[in-house]
Order: sequence, then structure tokens, then C-alpha cells
Amino acid sequence: MLDDLNSDLPTPGRNAGKKPAARAHKEREIQPVVERDVPVATASERALDSSVHAWLDGELPEAAVRSGTTAKDVEFWRGINSTMDRSRLVRTPPHVEAQIMAALPHHAPQMITPWYRREFVVTPLAAVSAGAALMAIAAAATVAILAP
Repeated sequence: MLDDLNSDLPTPGRNAGKKPAARAHKEREIQPVVERDVPVATASERALDSSVHAWLDGELPEAAVRSGTTAKDVEFWRGINSTMDRSRLVRTPPHVEAQIMAALPHHAPQMITPWYRREFVVTPLAAVSAGAALMAIAAAATVAILAP
């Protein structure tokens, strides 16, 4: 299904050269729709029945919850269980595991230069912040010394 959210925007090949009178003056104001609002279900619509919770916890047999309004929930969770069971059986092929292990370094990473020999970079914001902090400390010290 093709959902054309921007069907009123001019496109090459569709009505080429023709502009409807209603939108001709607003062509520059039109912005494409990026997303749509999707209504969120209320809490009562999303809540599972307590019997389904009990079945998922292993407290009830499946036959007790398979009838009525809980049948869809049981089918959903059975599908999730079967998908997870299949996922647990999937294993990484040996050649991929060997490639991963070969790509890992064989020794612990070491620092090339010690921290005290590395380049010290001061950004303008850090310099201004340090200057302001030093001025504030100097002002506080002056007030503390000169105050009786």
C-alpha cells in the first residue's frame, strides 16, 4: 500500500506546469509532512487479563485461557514463545566466530605516552571559565582579608 502523505505537493510528471489557483500563492509555505500522529491505546485496551498473566506465569493451563476474549492474547504469546525458541537455536557459524576472534587484539592496550607528556589543549570556553573562576576566588580572598 502506498501512502502518499505529500500528494498535494508539485512533482515532476504530475500536472507538470499546472498550478491550482488555491495553492499557487502558498507554494513556498508548504512543508512536507514528516510524521503522523498515531492514537495510543488507553491503559484498559492494553492491559492483559489476569488469567493470561497467570498462564504466562505457569499457574494456569492453556486450556483455561484459550477461550473467549483472551484467545488472541494466547496466540500472540504462543507466537512469541515459538519465535524465541527458534532464536535460541541459532548459532554463529564457526568461520564468523574465527574472524571475530582474529580481529581482536592479542595484548592489553597500552598508553603510547604518559599522561604528563600528552598535549594539553585549552578551548576558549575553558580559558574564559578558568579566568572567571580565578577572578571570583581573588575577589573572595580580598574581601576575606580586608573585612574586619
